[in-house]
Amino acid sequence: MDLGIAGKKALVCGASAGLGLACAHALVREGVEVVIVARTEGPLRDAADSLRGLHAGAVHWVVADVTSSEGRARVLAAHPEFDIVVTNAGGPPPGDFRHWDREVWLKALDANMLAPIELIKATVDGMMARGFGRILNITSSAVKAPVDGLGLSNGARSGLTGFVAGLARTTVGHGVTINNLLPGTFDTARLAGNFAAQAQREGRSVDEVRSARLQKHPAHRFGQPSELGATCAFLCSVHAGYINGQNVLLDGGSFAGV
Repeated sequence: MDLGIAGKKALVCGASAGLGLACAHALVREGVEVVIVARTEGPLRDAADSLRGLHAGAVHWVVADVTSSEGRARVLAAHPEFDIVVTNAGGPPPGDFRHWDREVWLKALDANMLAPIELIKATVDGMMARGFGRILNITSSAVKAPVDGLGLSNGARSGLTGFVAGLARTTVGHGVTINNLLPGTFDTARLAGNFAAQAQREGRSVDEVRSARLQKHPAHRFGQPSELGATCAFLCSVHAGYINGQNVLLDGGSFAGV
Protein backbone atom coordinates (compact mmCIF):
# COMPACT_ATOMS: atom_id res chain seq x y z
CA MET A 1 0.00 0.00 0.00
CA ASP A 2 1.27 3.46 -0.92
CA LEU A 3 0.82 5.55 2.22
CA GLY A 4 0.89 8.77 0.21
CA ILE A 5 3.39 10.58 2.44
CA ALA A 6 6.55 10.47 0.34
CA GLY A 7 8.17 13.91 0.44
CA LYS A 8 6.49 14.91 3.71
CA LYS A 9 8.75 16.05 6.57
CA ALA A 10 8.65 14.38 9.99
CA LEU A 11 10.12 14.99 13.41
CA VAL A 12 10.69 11.84 15.48
CA CYS A 13 11.78 12.27 19.08
CA GLY A 14 13.74 9.77 21.14
CA ALA A 15 14.79 8.17 17.87
CA SER A 16 18.29 6.87 18.56
CA ALA A 17 16.93 3.44 19.57
CA GLY A 18 13.84 1.44 20.44
CA LEU A 19 10.34 2.50 19.48
CA GLY A 20 11.35 5.97 18.28
CA LEU A 21 13.91 4.53 15.89
CA ALA A 22 11.35 1.99 14.68
CA CYS A 23 8.94 4.82 13.81
CA ALA A 24 11.69 6.72 12.00
CA HIS A 25 12.64 3.57 10.09
CA ALA A 26 9.07 2.98 8.91
CA LEU A 27 8.65 6.61 7.82
CA VAL A 28 11.96 6.77 5.96
CA ARG A 29 11.02 3.62 4.05
CA GLU A 30 7.91 5.47 2.87
CA GLY A 31 10.04 8.26 1.42
CA VAL A 32 9.45 10.71 4.27
CA GLU A 33 12.18 13.24 5.05
CA VAL A 34 12.88 12.56 8.72
CA VAL A 35 14.56 14.61 11.44
CA ILE A 36 15.56 12.38 14.34
CA VAL A 37 16.28 13.80 17.78
CA ALA A 38 17.87 12.38 20.93
CA ARG A 39 20.12 13.57 23.74
CA THR A 40 23.28 11.56 23.00
CA GLU A 41 25.25 12.19 19.81
CA GLY A 42 26.94 8.82 19.29
CA PRO A 43 23.84 6.60 19.19
CA LEU A 44 21.90 9.27 17.30
CA ARG A 45 24.58 9.51 14.61
CA ASP A 46 24.63 5.72 14.31
CA ALA A 47 20.84 5.68 13.99
CA ALA A 48 20.99 8.30 11.22
CA ASP A 49 23.59 6.25 9.35
CA SER A 50 21.41 3.14 9.56
CA LEU A 51 18.39 5.06 8.27
CA ARG A 52 20.37 6.53 5.39
CA GLY A 53 21.30 2.98 4.48
CA LEU A 54 17.67 2.44 3.47
CA HIS A 55 18.28 4.76 0.49
CA ALA A 56 14.78 6.20 0.77
CA GLY A 57 13.72 9.42 2.51
CA ALA A 58 16.32 12.02 3.53
CA VAL A 59 17.56 11.85 7.13
CA HIS A 60 18.74 14.66 9.42
CA TRP A 61 19.67 14.55 13.09
CA VAL A 62 19.74 17.07 15.90
CA VAL A 63 21.19 16.43 19.35
CA ALA A 64 18.69 17.92 21.78
CA ASP A 65 16.69 17.23 24.89
CA VAL A 66 13.15 18.03 23.77
CA THR A 67 11.92 17.98 27.37
CA SER A 68 13.69 21.34 27.78
CA SER A 69 12.75 24.62 26.15
CA GLU A 70 16.34 25.02 24.95
CA GLY A 71 16.30 21.63 23.27
CA ARG A 72 13.01 22.29 21.50
CA ALA A 73 14.25 25.68 20.34
CA ARG A 74 17.38 24.07 18.87
CA VAL A 75 15.33 21.61 16.84
CA LEU A 76 12.83 24.18 15.59
CA ALA A 77 15.55 26.68 14.69
CA ALA A 78 17.09 24.10 12.36
CA HIS A 79 13.76 22.73 11.06
CA PRO A 80 10.83 25.08 11.69
CA GLU A 81 8.07 23.24 9.78
CA PHE A 82 6.89 19.63 9.92
CA ASP A 83 4.04 17.68 8.38
CA ILE A 84 4.41 14.83 10.88
CA VAL A 85 5.46 14.94 14.54
CA VAL A 86 6.08 11.84 16.66
CA THR A 87 6.66 12.69 20.32
CA ASN A 88 8.42 10.16 22.50
CA ALA A 89 10.20 10.24 25.84
CA GLY A 90 11.21 7.53 28.28
CA GLY A 91 8.88 7.05 31.18
CA PRO A 92 9.69 8.29 34.68
CA PRO A 93 10.97 5.77 37.23
CA PRO A 94 8.65 3.57 39.30
CA GLY A 95 8.28 4.02 43.02
CA ASP A 96 6.07 4.84 45.98
CA PHE A 97 4.20 8.14 45.62
CA ARG A 98 4.92 8.86 49.28
CA HIS A 99 8.54 9.47 48.33
CA TRP A 100 7.86 11.89 45.45
CA ASP A 101 8.11 15.59 46.13
CA ARG A 102 6.96 18.44 43.91
CA GLU A 103 10.20 18.50 41.91
CA VAL A 104 9.90 14.82 41.04
CA TRP A 105 6.34 15.37 39.81
CA LEU A 106 7.30 18.43 37.78
CA LYS A 107 10.11 16.53 36.07
CA ALA A 108 7.69 13.77 35.04
CA LEU A 109 5.12 16.29 33.82
CA ASP A 110 7.75 18.20 31.84
CA ALA A 111 8.94 15.05 30.05
CA ASN A 112 5.71 13.16 29.46
CA MET A 113 3.01 15.82 29.26
CA LEU A 114 4.24 19.38 28.81
CA ALA A 115 7.04 18.71 26.29
CA PRO A 116 4.70 16.99 23.82
CA ILE A 117 2.17 19.79 24.25
CA GLU A 118 4.87 22.40 23.52
CA LEU A 119 5.91 20.55 20.35
CA ILE A 120 2.29 20.38 19.25
CA LYS A 121 1.88 24.10 19.93
CA ALA A 122 4.94 24.89 17.84
CA THR A 123 3.86 22.86 14.79
CA VAL A 124 0.09 22.38 14.63
CA ASP A 125 -0.88 25.81 13.27
CA GLY A 126 1.47 25.41 10.31
CA MET A 127 0.03 21.97 9.59
CA MET A 128 -3.51 23.35 9.68
CA ALA A 129 -2.58 26.21 7.36
CA ARG A 130 -1.12 23.72 4.85
CA GLY A 131 -4.12 21.39 5.16
CA PHE A 132 -2.28 18.27 6.29
CA GLY A 133 -0.71 17.06 9.50
CA ARG A 134 -0.21 13.99 11.62
CA ILE A 135 0.76 14.14 15.30
CA LEU A 136 1.41 10.93 17.22
CA ASN A 137 2.38 10.69 20.87
CA ILE A 138 4.01 7.47 22.06
CA THR A 139 2.63 7.09 25.57
CA SER A 140 2.03 3.77 27.38
CA SER A 141 -0.51 1.01 27.88
CA ALA A 142 -0.56 2.28 31.48
CA VAL A 143 -2.86 5.06 30.24
CA LYS A 144 -5.47 2.40 29.51
CA ALA A 145 -4.69 0.20 32.51
CA PRO A 146 -2.80 2.15 35.19
CA VAL A 147 -0.06 0.18 36.93
CA ASP A 148 0.55 0.39 40.66
CA GLY A 149 4.02 1.81 41.24
CA LEU A 150 4.02 3.76 37.98
CA GLY A 151 2.13 6.72 39.38
CA LEU A 152 4.35 9.33 37.74
CA SER A 153 3.79 7.79 34.31
CA ASN A 154 0.10 7.10 34.94
CA GLY A 155 -0.49 10.71 35.93
CA ALA A 156 1.63 12.58 33.39
CA ARG A 157 0.66 10.47 30.37
CA SER A 158 -3.02 10.52 31.29
CA GLY A 159 -2.83 14.30 31.45
CA LEU A 160 -1.46 14.37 27.90
CA THR A 161 -4.20 11.99 26.79
CA GLY A 162 -6.92 14.26 28.13
CA PHE A 163 -5.37 17.29 26.48
CA VAL A 164 -5.15 15.53 23.10
CA ALA A 165 -8.75 14.35 23.32
CA GLY A 166 -9.93 17.94 23.43
CA LEU A 167 -7.52 19.48 20.94
CA ALA A 168 -7.91 16.80 18.26
CA ARG A 169 -11.55 17.76 17.70
CA THR A 170 -10.49 21.27 16.69
CA THR A 171 -7.76 20.29 14.21
CA VAL A 172 -9.19 17.43 12.17
CA GLY A 173 -11.40 19.75 10.12
CA HIS A 174 -8.17 21.29 8.83
CA GLY A 175 -6.64 17.95 7.85
CA VAL A 176 -4.62 17.44 11.04
CA THR A 177 -5.10 14.36 13.18
CA ILE A 178 -3.69 13.81 16.67
CA ASN A 179 -3.51 10.32 18.14
CA ASN A 180 -1.64 8.38 20.80
CA LEU A 181 0.19 5.07 20.51
CA LEU A 182 0.01 2.99 23.69
CA PRO A 183 2.71 0.30 23.67
CA GLY A 184 2.59 -2.62 26.05
CA THR A 185 5.67 -4.81 26.56
CA PHE A 186 7.96 -4.44 23.56
CA ASP A 187 11.29 -6.20 23.13
CA THR A 188 13.54 -3.18 23.63
CA ALA A 189 16.65 -2.35 25.61
CA ARG A 190 14.43 -0.53 28.12
CA LEU A 191 12.43 -3.71 28.77
CA ALA A 192 15.65 -5.68 29.19
CA GLY A 193 16.83 -3.10 31.71
CA ASN A 194 13.56 -3.38 33.62
CA PHE A 195 13.94 -7.15 33.77
CA ALA A 196 17.52 -6.83 35.01
CA ALA A 197 16.45 -4.45 37.78
CA GLN A 198 13.57 -6.73 38.79
CA ALA A 199 15.86 -9.76 38.81
CA GLN A 200 18.29 -8.00 41.10
CA ARG A 201 15.52 -6.92 43.48
CA GLU A 202 14.02 -10.39 43.67
CA GLY A 203 17.22 -12.44 43.68
CA ARG A 204 16.30 -14.23 40.45
CA SER A 205 17.94 -14.56 37.06
CA VAL A 206 16.91 -12.33 34.17
CA ASP A 207 15.79 -15.40 32.22
CA GLU A 208 13.48 -16.39 35.07
CA VAL A 209 11.92 -12.94 35.21
CA ARG A 210 11.49 -12.80 31.44
CA SER A 211 10.00 -16.29 31.29
CA ALA A 212 7.53 -15.52 34.06
CA ARG A 213 6.32 -12.45 32.22
CA LEU A 214 5.94 -14.36 28.95
CA GLN A 215 3.89 -17.10 30.61
CA LYS A 216 1.35 -14.49 31.72
CA HIS A 217 1.19 -12.79 28.32
CA PRO A 218 -1.74 -13.83 26.07
CA ALA A 219 0.47 -13.73 22.97
CA HIS A 220 3.35 -15.54 24.72
CA ARG A 221 5.72 -13.06 23.14
CA PHE A 222 6.68 -9.42 23.37
CA GLY A 223 5.99 -6.87 20.66
CA GLN A 224 8.63 -6.11 18.06
CA PRO A 225 9.50 -2.43 17.58
CA SER A 226 8.90 -2.81 13.84
CA GLU A 227 5.25 -3.61 14.57
CA LEU A 228 4.78 -0.31 16.36
CA GLY A 229 6.74 1.46 13.62
CA ALA A 230 4.41 0.10 10.93
CA THR A 231 1.36 1.23 12.92
CA CYS A 232 2.92 4.66 13.32
CA ALA A 233 3.52 4.97 9.57
CA PHE A 234 -0.06 3.99 8.75
CA LEU A 235 -1.51 6.50 11.21
CA CYS A 236 0.65 9.14 9.53
CA SER A 237 -0.64 8.18 6.10
CA VAL A 238 -3.24 9.81 3.88
CA HIS A 239 -5.47 6.79 4.55
CA ALA A 240 -5.77 7.55 8.28
CA GLY A 241 -7.39 10.97 8.07
CA TYR A 242 -10.57 9.70 9.77
CA ILE A 243 -8.71 8.25 12.77
CA ASN A 244 -8.46 11.08 15.24
CA GLY A 245 -8.24 11.63 18.99
CA GLN A 246 -7.70 7.92 19.58
CA ASN A 247 -5.56 5.84 21.92
CA VAL A 248 -4.25 2.96 19.84
CA LEU A 249 -3.30 0.11 22.16
CA LEU A 250 -0.55 -2.28 21.03
CA ASP A 251 -0.21 -4.89 23.76
CA GLY A 252 -0.94 -8.29 22.22
CA GLY A 253 -4.26 -8.49 24.04
CA SER A 254 -2.91 -7.97 27.55
CA PHE A 255 -5.59 -5.43 28.46
CA ALA A 256 -8.51 -7.47 29.83
CA GLY A 257 -11.26 -5.21 28.57
CA VAL A 258 -13.09 -4.06 25.48
